[in-house]
Amino acid sequence: MAEKYYRSSTGVDEFYYGVIDETGAAVIVGKPERIKFLQTINIEMPQEPVRAYGDNQTAEIAVSAGNTSVTSAFHKLPDEDKVVLFGLEKTTEGLYAYGSTDTPPYVACVFAKTYEDGSKEWVGLTKGIFMRNTTTGQTKQDGVEFSSEEVTAEFMDREVEGFTEEKSLLFARDAKGTTTQRDALFQAVFGQAYPTAITTPEGA
Repeated sequence: MAEKYYRSSTGVDEFYYGVIDETGAAVIVGKPERIKFLQTINIEMPQEPVRAYGDNQTAEIAVSAGNTSVTSAFHKLPDEDKVVLFGLEKTTEGLYAYGSTDTPPYVACVFAKTYEDGSKEWVGLTKGIFMRNTTTGQTKQDGVEFSSEEVTAEFMDREVEGFTEEKSLLFARDAKGTTTQRDALFQAVFGQAYPTAITTPEGA
């Protein structure tokens, strides 16, 4: 029997997203887009027990699954990605604006949890929408403090090849130096191979 894996992750990296192709011609439109410098990400998948009673006792218990919610923070969310993720309008001069009629598109996302032994756990979110973030600012004081940008999203189930039921969250793990599970997850979530041609080395 293979040894169970007990290491805990120490970082996050390689956040990608792709706009879902609503025509059904492909899984996503274009190629997966990378957003660098992901700082934190939190995925909530609540469940609630539902009890049925009879004869003054519990007769049966079922599980009610809640919505899949994601909160992520980036060092800086580029303007180009805000326009896409939040469904914003942009002028030919480069201005972009928020309005009451903004319609964010459905997107799929993938990111990696990193481990000190060089392995990675890949996480895929199959279909959801991002909500526009809060705009804040603060005066510079004695020291330098960098701000970060936090965004929230809601995800839902989607048909994923290889599974009999619709899924909202996928996981894969690769040992150091291997990419088999990563490649399979990118195909499942984006319908495309891992975009090696556009990957930027760390520290660039």
